[in-house]
Amino acid sequence: MAINKNHEFEELDGIKCGIVEKNASPERIEFLKKILEFNKYIVVVVPSPAPKAPPAPKPVEGEEPPPPPPPYVATTFTIGVTDYTFNPINAIFGRLLKTPEGFVVTQAYWYQQENSGKDEVPYYER
Repeated sequence: MAINKNHEFEELDGIKCGIVEKNASPERIEFLKKILEFNKYIVVVVPSPAPKAPPAPKPVEGEEPPPPPPPYVATTFTIGVTDYTFNPINAIFGRLLKTPEGFVVTQAYWYQQENSGKDEVPYYER
C-alpha cells in the first residue's frame, strides 16, 4: 500500500521494491537502468501484468464457441529498485541522482526530453 501515488512499492519477483515506473518500454528500461545502477541502486525488472480482458460472451446454442484469445506476450515492463523508500520525484527534485557523465539528473533528462543533465539555467527561466 502506497503512502500516496508518488510513493509506490510492491513485490517484484518476491523482492519488496520501490516502483520507479510501470508500463515502460524496453528502451526506457535500459535508459533508467543505466542511471539507477550508476547511482548504486539494485534494479528489478518484471513484465507488466496482462491487461484485464472483458468477459467472453456466452455462446448461443447451436453456435461454435469463439476461439480462445492468443497468449499474452509482455511488451511493457515494471521497473523497481530494492530500496523500497525510493521515490523518483524526490530523487529528481532533491538532486540526488547523477548521470554517468557526472551531471545532476534533471526532470527533462529523466523523461528523455534532453540529451544531457546540464542544468546551468533553471527550468523556471527557460
